[in-house]
Amino acid sequence: MTQANSPFVLHQGTAPLLISMPHAGTALPAEMAQALTDEARQVPDTDWHLPRLYEGAQSLGASVLVATYSRYVVDLNRPPNGESLYPGQSVTGLCPVDSFADTPLYRDGRTAVEPAEVERRRSAYWQPYHAQLRVELERLLALHGKVVLWDAHSIRSVLPRFFAGKLPDLNLGTADGASCDPVWAQQLLQLAQQAPGHTAVLNGRFKGGYITRHYGEPARGIHAVQLEMTQCSYMQETLPFDYLPERAARIQPTVQQLLQSALDFART
Repeated sequence: MTQANSPFVLHQGTAPLLISMPHAGTALPAEMAQALTDEARQVPDTDWHLPRLYEGAQSLGASVLVATYSRYVVDLNRPPNGESLYPGQSVTGLCPVDSFADTPLYRDGRTAVEPAEVERRRSAYWQPYHAQLRVELERLLALHGKVVLWDAHSIRSVLPRFFAGKLPDLNLGTADGASCDPVWAQQLLQLAQQAPGHTAVLNGRFKGGYITRHYGEPARGIHAVQLEMTQCSYMQETLPFDYLPERAARIQPTVQQLLQSALDFART
C-alpha cells in the first residue's frame, strides 16, 4: 500500500496482470484548487468509479495501480514532453488548461501552465506513478515470463470536441496492433462484441495512450491494452456522477471475461 498524499495507490497481486487507472484520481492540491473555476473543481473529466467497476480484478489476483490526483493536475497518460498522441485532432495537454467540454479550467483563463510548474507536477505526480508502474510490470514479468498491462479508462459517451456522435461502449486500443499480440486482441474484440446491449470496436477513435504505447513490448512478453468505456454503461454522466449499480451489473461480467482472457493469455 501507499502513504498519505501519494500520487497512487497500489494493490499488489500475484497474477500476471497489472491494471492501471491513471485518470481515476480526484484530488487537487489546495493552491491549484483555488485557481480553478467552480466547474473545474468538480473534476468532471474524471474516469469515475473505475475501482468499483473493476472490483472483481483483485479476486483474479491482479495488481491494481490507481492514481489519486486529478488529470487536471497532470495527465498520466500523456508523454512527459506533452506531445500529441493524435496529431491533427483536438486534445488536452499534459497539464490541461481546458476541459473536455472546451471550457477554461482556470479562473484567469490562462492558455498554458508555466514551464516551471509543469516540471514540478511532472516530478511530483507523473514520475512516481510511472516509476511504480514500471517496477510492478518488471516484478510480474520476472515472476511469470509474460504479463498483461490493462490500462482502464472511461469517458462520457458524447463529446463533440473529440468525436462525432456517440462512442462505441467498449473501445479497445492496442496502438494499431503494436502493443500486444494481434491474435489475442481479436479475441478480446469478439468477447467485447458479445456484451448484451453494448457496442465495441478495436483501434477506433482510441488506439491507446502513452501508457499502452510506451509499455507494450510484446517481444519482451509485456502486452498492453487500453479499454476506454462509455460512462453511460455504468454511471450517470452528469453531476453528481453517481454510480448506477444495476447498470454496472450488466457490463461487469464482460469486464471480468476480458480480464480473465488477459490472464489466460498471459499464462499460455
